[in-house]
Order: sequence, then C-alpha cells, then structure tokens
Amino acid sequence: MTLPNTVLPKVLLEVVGPRAALRDGPAGLRARLRSKASLPSRIAVIGNYLPRHCGIATFTTDLCAAISAECGSARLLALPVNDTEEGYDYPDRVRWSLAQDDVKSYQDSAAFLNFNNIDMVCLQHEYGIFGGPAGSHILHLLRGLKMPVVTTLHTVLREPNPDQLLVMEEIAQLSDRLIVMSQLSSQFLQEIFKVPGSKIDMVPHGVPDLPFLDPNFYKDRFGVEGKAVLLTFGLLSPNKGIENVIQALPKILSKHKNVTYIVAGATHPHILRRAGDKYRASLQALAKDIGVESQVIFHNRFVSPEEMVEFIGAADIYITPYRHEEQVVSGTLAYALGAGKAIISTPYWHALELLDDRRGALVPFQNPEAIARKTTELLDTPAIRHAMRKRAYQFAREMVWKRVAQGYMESFSHVRTDRMESPKVQFSARLTEKSLGRLPQLKLTHLHRLTDDTGMLQHAIFTIGNRREGYTTDDNARALIFSLLLEQMENDGLAQDQEGNPDSSASNYTGLYLAFLEHAFNSEKGRFKNFLSYDRRWNESVGSEDCHGRALWALGTVLGRSQNHGLRGAAGRLLEFSLPAAVEFSSPRAWAYTLLGIQEYLTSYPGDRDAQKVQFALSRRLLEMYESIRQPDWKWFENVLAYGNARLSQAMLLVGAVRSDARMISVGLESLDWLLEVQRCDANGHFVPIGSQGFYPQNGEKVRFDQQPLEAAGAVSACLQAYRLTGDSRWRGEAWSAFNWFLGGNDLQLPLYDSVTGGCRDGLHPDRANENQGAESTLSFLMALLEMRALQEPEQKEILS
Repeated sequence: MTLPNTVLPKVLLEVVGPRAALRDGPAGLRARLRSKASLPSRIAVIGNYLPRHCGIATFTTDLCAAISAECGSARLLALPVNDTEEGYDYPDRVRWSLAQDDVKSYQDSAAFLNFNNIDMVCLQHEYGIFGGPAGSHILHLLRGLKMPVVTTLHTVLREPNPDQLLVMEEIAQLSDRLIVMSQLSSQFLQEIFKVPGSKIDMVPHGVPDLPFLDPNFYKDRFGVEGKAVLLTFGLLSPNKGIENVIQALPKILSKHKNVTYIVAGATHPHILRRAGDKYRASLQALAKDIGVESQVIFHNRFVSPEEMVEFIGAADIYITPYRHEEQVVSGTLAYALGAGKAIISTPYWHALELLDDRRGALVPFQNPEAIARKTTELLDTPAIRHAMRKRAYQFAREMVWKRVAQGYMESFSHVRTDRMESPKVQFSARLTEKSLGRLPQLKLTHLHRLTDDTGMLQHAIFTIGNRREGYTTDDNARALIFSLLLEQMENDGLAQDQEGNPDSSASNYTGLYLAFLEHAFNSEKGRFKNFLSYDRRWNESVGSEDCHGRALWALGTVLGRSQNHGLRGAAGRLLEFSLPAAVEFSSPRAWAYTLLGIQEYLTSYPGDRDAQKVQFALSRRLLEMYESIRQPDWKWFENVLAYGNARLSQAMLLVGAVRSDARMISVGLESLDWLLEVQRCDANGHFVPIGSQGFYPQNGEKVRFDQQPLEAAGAVSACLQAYRLTGDSRWRGEAWSAFNWFLGGNDLQLPLYDSVTGGCRDGLHPDRANENQGAESTLSFLMALLEMRALQEPEQKEILS
C-alpha cells in the first residue's frame, strides 16, 4: 500500500529527540539534575481532569499521578476546565477550576496561581477545551502568570485557520518550552508556527506499565472466552470510522467464525449534547443490517483506567480505523502499544510514527476490505501476530508513565536552568508601569509593621512580620543606621513625605534599635550575639564576624550623627568594649563594615588614636588582600564574588580619602569599576547583582540568581562615594543604575519596591520576585533611597542658585 507523504522536508527542520531522561534512564536524570537548578516544588497542571469524560482528562490525571509518584516531594495542583455550570466532583488535587466560557475565570486563575507561589505551570493544550475563538480565552490566563510555563500540545494543525494560528503563536511565545508527542508535531511547529526546535521537547504519550499477558487472561471478564477479540475503545464520534470495521466483519467471519468485535466507550459528551447518540445507533443498525449484530458488543460507558487495562488485555487485535490523517496524538493507540497488542490502524499521523518498524499494520482510510484482509492475515499467522506484539511492547517501555514523568521533570529543570542563565520577562511584567530614574516617596509603613517593642523582626510573610523567625542583630544594626540617616535628613529638612511633612516617626526608634544592640552584646566574650527568638531567647553565645562588624558600623554612626547625648553615651560605651574584637577578624566584609563605622565615629572624635590604629590595621589588610589576589582578569579582594561586595570597595574609597592614600583610592575605584562591569547585563546594560545561589568563584561560573537587595544598596553607596571623591558623573549614573534595580530596571523588569507598603521584596528568583518583604530587603531599599535623596537635594539647590 502506498501511503501519502505527510512529513515536511527535514532539511529545514531540527529533529527533536526524546528528553535525555527517556534516553538515559533515572540514574542519568538524577546525575544531571544535581548539576542543574533544583526541580520545581510547586507545580500546577492546567487541563481537564477525571471524572470529566474526555481524553485530556484521563491524560492529565495520569500525568499528575505519575509526577507525584516519581517526585513525591512536589506539591502538585490541578486546574481543570468545566464545560458545564455544575462542574464535576473532582478529587482533592483539584484546588481550582475554570469556567470554560468566562474570561474572568481565566484571569482569576492566574491571580490564584501567582498568589500561591506556584513554581511551574504545565498547560495541557487542546483548542476545543478552552473558551473563545480557537480557545483564545486561555491566553488571558497565560498573560497574567508570573512563573514559567511548559505547554503540552495535544493537537498541532498542519492547516490552521487564522484564529488557530494566532492562538498557537502566542501560546508558543508565552511558554518557556513546548512538549509534543510526535516528531510530526515538532515539524509542524517549526515549519508552520516558526517555533525553534531548541524550544521543543519530545516526550511520548504516557502508558500504564502493564505486564505482557496472554489475552485469554481477561476474556472471561467479558464473556468472550474462546473468542478471537477485536477491540476499539475510546469516546465515540463519527470520525472514529468504526463502521469500517463492522463492514469488514462478514469477510473476517467467513474464515474465523469465533471473532468478536468489542466497541468500548461512551459517546463523546459534546457529540451527545449536540446530536444525541445517533452515531452509536447507526453502528448498531449497520451491524444488524449486515448480519453481524451478535458478533459486535457495545459497552456504552466511559471506560475507567482500571477497566481500560482489562479491555485492552482481552484483545487479540486492537484496531484504530480513524477516518482522517490529521491526528498527531492518539492516547488509545499509545495504550494498546504499551500493552503489547497486535494493532491494525489507518495511517493517521500518530500511527505512522508509533507503528513504524513493523510494530503494527497500516491499512488505507475508509477501506473495510483492507481491514478484513489484514485481520485475517494476523489471525491466520499467530507467529507474525506475536512478533508484532513483542516489538510493540518492547518499544513502549520508554512510554510508561514513570519514564514520561521523568521526561516532564527534565523539561521543567531545563526551564529553570534556562531562566537562571537567560532570564525571561513575563508578559505581565512588560505591562507593569515602572518609574525608572525617579525617586519614590519615602514611606515607612512597613518599617513600622516590622518593629515591635523588642526591635525589628528579621523576616516577613508577604507583608506581615514573621514572628517565628525572631530578630537579628544584623537587621537591628541596619535599622539603627537608617534611623540615624533619616534623623539627620529631617534636621536638614530633606526627609519629606509626599505632602511635604516630615515623616519622623522612624527616628523615634533609634533608642529601641540601640537597646537591642546593647542587649545583644556578650560582655564576657566581647562579641555580639545575632539570633534572638520571638520569646527573647538567644540562640547562640557569639554571632558571626559580619554581624559584629555591622553592629560596630551602627555604633559609629550613632556617635558620628546623633545629637542625643544619652544615645551617644550608650553607644560610646558599647563601642569601647566591642571594637577590640574586630582586630582578630578574618572576614573582609567584617573589616569593611568596621571601617565604615570607625570613620563615622572619627568624624566626631578624630583624635581617638585607638580607633585610628584599628582603622589603619584593617584597611591595610584589605588593601594587601586585594593586591595579593588581583589578576588582570580578576580585580577583586577574594577569589570569589560573594555577598555585600561593593562595601569592600566603599571602605577602601572612604578610608583612602580621609587618609589621603592614593593606593587605597586606586584600589577602591578599580575594584568597583570591575565589579560593576561584572554586574552589568551584556544585552541591556542594566544592573545584575551576583546571585546568592552559588556566587561567582574565580575561574568558575557566575551565578545569576537569586538577586538580593543588599547588593543593590551596597552598589548605590559605593558609587556615590566614588562620585563624591572624583566628581565624575559616570559614578552618579552607576548609582542610578543600581537604584533602578529596585524600581524594575532588572532582569525580570519587576519592581522590588512596594509603593503601597514602602517595603521591599526579598529579591529576584529566576522567574519572579520573592513577595516576602523582610527587614534586610526593606532597610536596603530605604537606606539607598535616603542616599539618593541626599545626592539629589544638593544638585537641585545648585540648579536653583
């Protein structure tokens, strides 16, 4: 038989192989995933779901079960589409359902997924299950999502109409990856819809992992013992071509009188609602008219997965007599292949691929004669039939749901890795209004919310304080510095809210934050503790060196800026007891924080020789560390770019300026210039801080995420220090670039600053902002805002004069 050539010219296309998980098995998958981004822990699958009666519902239910079984730690949600007002009695996995024809339902679904911090959305796409022209309502959901999307395409059309073309093109654009179940689907995507092959993953239709059994094992369940059973199953519709098998039965029965044809499955619900059960009635009438009524058994009900195993198991030959070639996926064909059945099929697209290499027999469309000949041939020659079964069964071991779940998780991991390396701006972010280059209003609502009568809480859950995590000296030191900067600006008339009134309440917390530091000091060890639980129990006797350095920075700022004699007295006493420990530190960040604090202190007490000695010792160590590590392509203080990086350069610039040390100034400018170049987006030029999930080791890979507000704030401070020192406007521009990161001038074009609360989100993940607004993030933004305001006010006064 000559079959039509439906495959597009491969010279123009990229052949998409199966995911590596399916090629290499579970061990290879685990090895790769260890070197890639972690798998998503919160996955939402959008698609119909059992007990709705349709193939997509069965597929989605099986896929969710397989992913959950293979990666049990994942929190897996399902969001099905309801085609009736009453909906369905879904299982617990279904957290939300969409109303097919209600646009608002799709928009609300996007908000629900964003609110629940879903890591990955997996869309099961079929034009007909979504509302709107060509199912276009689903675009309202996809446009609103903040997380990556992987879309499984159950239909890819060779000749789409204009609406179908536009919908598929936008789905492809909004999706990070597309999963197809046949090579022809991939070729259509590339040739017709212009999707690059590199964006397409080939993962076969999943099948149950069934044993290779003799069909007689199940025949007694259906009263067909001793019969040769032909089977077609699935939802009935006129395009299934079942009448062709019925018309072939007289010739088959003339040679094999023990043949029975089972047709298992309910009429498709949409067909039933539109036209009733006319198709089934016509099949029954046909069987009666040609005298095979007693050899055709109709099971008029939706076949559950458990029943499906028994029906397929009882079949000697499985037949898919579909009438048209335009079907790139057939779940029923995949199931029959997975069970190791002898298969006869018309040459629709999916059958051409699955039944290649003699895994099945193809017959022309609408040809009962050919069906009769091939069926008789297979029944006449058991050896040929059993060899076909074996080839089918062995091939389908790569299609069992366990392997398919691994393929999906590999695709999800691929997306997360791609997002780490090449961030993607979501559709919703492109529409978000941004205020780059403009300083927002100083708003302290969130700072007040995080501060109680103990101090500042360390973390937040969204915008409320997370009491479970307690407090840290780190954050209360930051809060103390901010409150002092704000108090000084208020005294200078620079800290104004939108109405022009001083927003001075934060400066009232200065004593509270200083009291926290005093309480944190362990006088026996001369060190600060860091972590305090909400019930005011210290979790350690000594905190980190960095924590100690930040506390010294805050104490020096009190002594350098506060006009309150009581606060200055308390801070001076505490500084005297805590400064000696810094000389023994090995952390360059602790040195830098200490140097910033000492210089604040020396602005009021320049004659303190002990403080001068510590300043000299620590600044020389930092300088010598830089000179010992610096290379032409690595102009830095350490062999890794870690966290709080710009503060090292800032400390060199500050101390170099006051000590008139040209070497220190040169090191500060050179290292800061190199750091900013490393932290610049090659494509767009915006600020990209070093990611905290691995940092940037010398001769290693630079990690892009997660990006922290701490880094942007440090860069603002260091660049402004360089600007004040050199007068070079380039540094002012660099400060703006770092500050714009808070406002949306970043990889994801998402603002970190929350104009409603005045807080700051806890950084950028590869796919979204961290919606929690903790103390470190909020204080980083507020301190950077005050510094930028201090820069802007003198410039405005100069212009006015």
